[in-house]
Amino acid sequence: MMKKRDQQIINDLARFRVMSRDDIVDLYFSHLKNPITNANTVLKRMVRDNHIEVSKSFSPYVYFPYNSTMKRNSTKIPHFLRIVDIYKQLKQYINVSKFEVEPKFQKGLAEPDIFTTIKGTPFFIEIQRNVYSQKVMDKKMQRYESLCYSEEFSAFPFIILITDTRYKISSDVITVFQVPTIHEFMKNIQKKEKPKTRESYTGGIKFRIG
Repeated sequence: MMKKRDQQIINDLARFRVMSRDDIVDLYFSHLKNPITNANTVLKRMVRDNHIEVSKSFSPYVYFPYNSTMKRNSTKIPHFLRIVDIYKQLKQYINVSKFEVEPKFQKGLAEPDIFTTIKGTPFFIEIQRNVYSQKVMDKKMQRYESLCYSEEFSAFPFIILITDTRYKISSDVITVFQVPTIHEFMKNIQKKEKPKTRESYTGGIKFRIG
């Protein structure tokens, strides 16, 4: 019978598409005395038994679901690894009960990197690894506005834009927070929490966190 931890690794690889050895160490082996050694032993066995696959072109190695169709040198790999990193950052602050990678909607609408909930409030997260022109960003935000109008959500999620570049975003329809890391966003929430009302103000927008 497969160990619960092994099955969790398989499930997370299916969700995230790809994870590094260090990601797996952080999520499943960090409580052990020799986390890297233990992780290497387990992952080697899981590869041997055809439960997962590995690419040795990266350091540390990266792992995939068994029979993954992703190319082992895909330019999307760093993007998916950033998504895993966002997940790990969130877990330092909250119990992450919902975390969807690249949720799909109607063609032509926004294509978020992540849909999650933070203390009961829904969020889309966009990861900007490259600098976009203002025109490209405007079109991206227009697609989010179209998604809002599509009535896919009764309460449309806030949007967190992970970026080192500040963009001019003006909309009466959507709310966008621009931050370099999830750490900064979560720390801003913690600083502005009001225990008596259990509400928080971030960027001038109030949302309930309890």
